[in-house]
Amino acid sequence: MADVSRRPFGRTPEGEEAELLTLDNGAIRCEVLSFGAALRVLEVPDRAGRAVDVVLGYDSLEDYRTRGGYLGAVVGRFANRIARGRFTLGGREYTLAVNDGVNHLHGGRVGFSHRIWQVEALERDRAVLALHSPDGEEGYPGNLDVRVTYSLDGSALELRCEAECDRDTVCNLTNHSYFNLAGHRAGTVLDQQLCICAGSYTPTDETGIPLGNLAPVEGTPMDLRQMTPIGEHLRDGFDQLRRAGGYDHNYAVDGPAGTLRPAARAWAPATGIGLEVRTTLPGVQLYTANGLEAGCPGKGGAVYGPHQAFCLETQFYPDSPNQPAFPSCVLRAGERYDHTTRFCFTAGGR
Repeated sequence: MADVSRRPFGRTPEGEEAELLTLDNGAIRCEVLSFGAALRVLEVPDRAGRAVDVVLGYDSLEDYRTRGGYLGAVVGRFANRIARGRFTLGGREYTLAVNDGVNHLHGGRVGFSHRIWQVEALERDRAVLALHSPDGEEGYPGNLDVRVTYSLDGSALELRCEAECDRDTVCNLTNHSYFNLAGHRAGTVLDQQLCICAGSYTPTDETGIPLGNLAPVEGTPMDLRQMTPIGEHLRDGFDQLRRAGGYDHNYAVDGPAGTLRPAARAWAPATGIGLEVRTTLPGVQLYTANGLEAGCPGKGGAVYGPHQAFCLETQFYPDSPNQPAFPSCVLRAGERYDHTTRFCFTAGGR
């Protein structure tokens, strides 16, 4: 039986200790940090049976604290953007930090991604981490209690996010892992194949805020319903891609929200590793690491840069607190937020 590992991973300037948790079920292996509940390592077999680490990460707590990108973190209280850091709920306007140009991003200046989570349970193939977000933190209403469970099941990693609040609030949690199915140090992912299971997406303005409508992908470079090289359309001159420097868009996942259904598939020709993402959430943000710092020092001596990974952030739509036509991200007092995303891996052909 594989061993469970739990060891220190540094201290914050406030003296809080971060821990590194290792899960291993004999098929796949991962490392999770209590800082940001971040997925630091995810090793899966390639077509030759060799273990390949398919997520980007850092070697030190200081890098997780100070470098951008939210590598592997669970972000919240609201993942993605809220226009101008404002929303109205129950007739009251709430003001949040503006930390992405004129907008609020991924929970604010600190957010869940830069907090120490408590380890509630640890087994060889399962870890449960919990966080309390007090009323008014980053401007959000209500005392929110969050629980995240990472579990290994065969060749799949499942992430379940649960939350409850004592006041009406907004809640939108996602995992911000950066995937490179050829290996985290393999360079760009432009030749890797990707399919998004969505016939529509939410076009954005120049700051990344949705315009409020769903647009069909058909006939545009946003159409990824068939397996397509990630880099195939990046230089097409399509306005949405040009503004963002690549893909950084929310797709409306086909099928009813609340059911665990396919959101995306990916495949790397170099390793034969395939990934299917399934989720209960209504959307998925495809981000092709457009803003990842060039020359960024990664774990194990790796050097990262733009387009060296892709993110598939399952979520409620961006700016949904201000967009009544979008699926509601409001979590009512006493109700439970409970969503699951499953990352399923294969090795061999597409």
